[in-house]
Amino acid sequence: MKIKILFFLILFFQFSFGQSICGRWKTVDDISGKEKGVVEIFEFKGKIYGRIVEIFEEEKRYLKCDKCDGEDKGKPYIGLVIIRGLSKDDNIYNGGKVLDPKIGRWYHCKITPDGKDKIIIRGYIGIPLFGRSQTWSRVK
Repeated sequence: MKIKILFFLILFFQFSFGQSICGRWKTVDDISGKEKGVVEIFEFKGKIYGRIVEIFEEEKRYLKCDKCDGEDKGKPYIGLVIIRGLSKDDNIYNGGKVLDPKIGRWYHCKITPDGKDKIIIRGYIGIPLFGRSQTWSRVK
């Protein structure tokens, strides 16, 4: 009887609090479908952020964000914070921004969990209809 109660409590807490998006995620280019690197998503002062921690292509590991503006200009891609200031709203994270370091441009950002080990990152201008999405997988 105690095992059944414990089992139901574990299930209750899993569904009540949901999966955290914090952790390491393998990024995949939405155009080529090629795996690009790893982004670590973390919480800081109640907001969600993400930084590049690994780049798979050897020749791109030492590139700098020369097209970025402000404090990010000239920073190495590895360590660059590319997701900033998202807040959780039900099961969706939004209200922040995402950087495309290749062109140095910030976009509105929305992250939607897709099951236990996938998230959908949507960068857009104005409204989510005008944007692009990538599906990232959790690194285990």
